Amino acid sequence: MLLSLRLRDFVIVDEAELEFDAGFTVLSGETGAGKSILLDALGLAMGGRADAGVVREGAQRADIVASFSTTPELEAWLAERELSGDPGSVMLRRVVDGEGRSRAFVNGSPGTAALLRELGERLVDIHGQHAAQSLLRAHGQRLLLDGFAGLDEQVREVGQAWSAWRALARSLEEAESGQRELALERERLAWQAEELGRLRLEPGEWQELNEEQKRLAHAASLIEGTQGAAEALAESDDALAGRLHQLLQRLRPLAAIDSRLGEAVELIESAAIQIDEAASTLSAYASRVDLDPERLNQAEQRISAIFDTARRLRMSPDDIPQTLETLHQRLAELDAAQDIDALRTRVQAAREAYDRLAAALSTARRKAARRLSDGVSTHLAQLGMAGGRLTIACEPSEPSAAGIDAIEFLVSAHAGSSPRPLARVASGGELSRIGLAISVLAAQANPVPTLIFDEADAGVGGAVAEAIGELMRRLGGDRQVLCVTHLPQVASKAHHHYRVSKALEGGRTVSRIEPLDRGARVEEVARMLGGAEITATTRKHARELLAQV
Repeated sequence: MLLSLRLRDFVIVDEAELEFDAGFTVLSGETGAGKSILLDALGLAMGGRADAGVVREGAQRADIVASFSTTPELEAWLAERELSGDPGSVMLRRVVDGEGRSRAFVNGSPGTAALLRELGERLVDIHGQHAAQSLLRAHGQRLLLDGFAGLDEQVREVGQAWSAWRALARSLEEAESGQRELALERERLAWQAEELGRLRLEPGEWQELNEEQKRLAHAASLIEGTQGAAEALAESDDALAGRLHQLLQRLRPLAAIDSRLGEAVELIESAAIQIDEAASTLSAYASRVDLDPERLNQAEQRISAIFDTARRLRMSPDDIPQTLETLHQRLAELDAAQDIDALRTRVQAAREAYDRLAAALSTARRKAARRLSDGVSTHLAQLGMAGGRLTIACEPSEPSAAGIDAIEFLVSAHAGSSPRPLARVASGGELSRIGLAISVLAAQANPVPTLIFDEADAGVGGAVAEAIGELMRRLGGDRQVLCVTHLPQVASKAHHHYRVSKALEGGRTVSRIEPLDRGARVEEVARMLGGAEITATTRKHARELLAQV
């Protein structure tokens, strides 16, 4: 459950630190005091969209920290992601600067907004004040039913199957209508592949051919040059090697007299050895160079054939092997695309997979529709709509990414009346009560430990408001429930009560949040009953409401 919420420089809250307990907690205050700001801050801490507008005017950044108690399952989830903190609790933090940039932290470790959202879904379920409006739209009705039944994963699988089926169906349509174009493309690519295939050019062969041609074309120069160099080094009468050996014969006796000449002798000996080796290498090279005019002619013809083909097909000779491989791959794809029968088989298999998943989803929706209809109808009686009943129709529809069902919420506002579309017959108050009943049932089906209702009781009053308060209090028996409300009947049923107020301090508007004791609760409930002027009568009525709990 939510343990604490700390705000700094958020909208019109300069600083606030709240601690929360189990049970049913209400937040009340005059319109515009900032009650929903607390829920906005909590939503931001759980990965909501951030912008510069949340930073209090004149401040550099907004800072929100929310702490929650954990379960063993959540502890394991955190440990798996190396986000563990103090045992039994988890801390979510969001910092937003004046440019709208935000940073997220889990137990002090940097994270992402997406990570906060994933974690927040395991901690809190928020039902906003406009949730009832989604009841007026077919899309919203389907989402409510699927959410209540926990069918999100099945809906996702049906959507994926739909996308796969439709993608294959489009490929089939294109294949059937574009056979001529595909045939022309295949003919062109096959000609290119045949031209390149005749060359049988291996990777790296083009470079090797050019090196071989250059060597063969200059064979005479290579032989003459290397033989001459070998003679100059070791084979002529005046060769360098012989002169160095003569020098060594003169210097060695001198080095025996003066050891300081030893280093010079060693260097000359090393030079003589290297010259001998160089001469030997050059002689061996000259003996291996082949004067082969026929091989030179073959190499030049091969180079010319490769170059002419590459120029004709507008590519580099080096690219020929890779281009040929790419052509073969594309030809294989075109052959597969032209296999209409095989493509039709794949389309049929994809359609059958979609039909199977959509049928299972439809069955699950119909079962959930009965449960939701019965549950909402029961709550409607408690919420002042005796005899009212919600009916959820699941009719066959054209296949879509959402399945094969047309979902429509129908309501009988009174006993004996025929069910009619919700958007046509429900008043604002009735719509709010139906939306609240659905929210309560969805909350009961959701395993998260904290439920938040943001003015979900709007549009009702009197005995219905008291019934809503009783319903919230019962929910708070096994779950932490937070509710922003304007209704004294709801506020009086809470286990805990916070008041949100707004004041002008130092020329700027600030919002204050404070927990109320028994006496302060009487004053706040009296204000909710009577408005700005609190009288002895409203205080008496407030005490009576609080005493009924």
